[in-house]
Amino acid sequence: MKLRSLAELILPLAIVVVLPHGVAAPAVPAGWRTAPVASVSDVAQGIALDAVVEAGRQSVIAAQVQGAIVALPVKAGDTVRAGQLLLRLDGRGAQSGVDTSQAQLEAARAVAAQAQREQQRQQALFDQQYVSQAAVERSLAALQAAQAQVRALAAQTTAAQTQSGYFSVSAPYAGVVSELPVSLGDMASPGRPLLTLFDPASLRISVQVPESLAAGLASPATLAGQIRVQVEGQPTFAAPTAQWLPAIDPLTHTRTLRLAVPAGASAGLAPGRFARVWLPGRGASGAPARLFVPQAAVLRRSELQAVYVIAADGRPALRQVRLGETRGDQVEVLSGVREGESVALDPQAAAQVR
Repeated sequence: MKLRSLAELILPLAIVVVLPHGVAAPAVPAGWRTAPVASVSDVAQGIALDAVVEAGRQSVIAAQVQGAIVALPVKAGDTVRAGQLLLRLDGRGAQSGVDTSQAQLEAARAVAAQAQREQQRQQALFDQQYVSQAAVERSLAALQAAQAQVRALAAQTTAAQTQSGYFSVSAPYAGVVSELPVSLGDMASPGRPLLTLFDPASLRISVQVPESLAAGLASPATLAGQIRVQVEGQPTFAAPTAQWLPAIDPLTHTRTLRLAVPAGASAGLAPGRFARVWLPGRGASGAPARLFVPQAAVLRRSELQAVYVIAADGRPALRQVRLGETRGDQVEVLSGVREGESVALDPQAAAQVR
């Protein structure tokens, strides 16, 4: 019984079926629907290049002070708002410094208040010619010294409060936590990355264009709206704006082209995802025609993308393919099929053929 279950599992994935000598291959069942691999050589092919999704605004957040992590209310993948607490360090020592500075400031203010009253009394006595001018000047100097001490301690208290604020790390803007390499209890130190945050509303597409092709392309203003982009599992969209970076990589001899992502196309995207870009124009001379099959013919199982190709003996054979651009109900096949072949439109039914 186990062998039979294993055979049932393997047979639908077999690519080549060997029949005993003299046994005829069964024909494709009646009513089966198939579709030819369509060629679109009459359409401008464009220049297809690999690209990557990038974050236009991404921050690696580190601590400015040293301390143990005592609160970590977020995790990787969380969406946070601007100003939200990301983590807190043990700042009891810094808070003690703040309390000490505030106490010293209150004492200095009391001394300054006493010095001001004393100066006023000395001035009143001088007006009545009971004390000398020197006594008034001494009281005024004492008052000025006390006021200067107040200002110094006020600045010291502000610095201590600022230092204490470094023990709480907040989000500089609304975004998504993409990396969190620390855990509760870890020791943070100045410059050590604590987490990475990116803004999902500022995603862009970055593509490396060979220098020989970049020289022949139009200006970014002309390219706007003509460049097609597709991310795996997402519909194709046109980039609304394009920007050339001025530098050329001396090793790869490529120039970076950055493409904006429309507001409605950013859902489901994340930095690092693979994308495919079609620049306007035609491919190199002699390039093969682009091949398309119906999306219904594609079998998707996790990382597997395949179609059932109708072999010469009339039986369906599973063949892995690499997909490209999607156009309506058609999807481009970059490799795995040839022009003139036919594919089964019902992969589930094709898997049952023995």
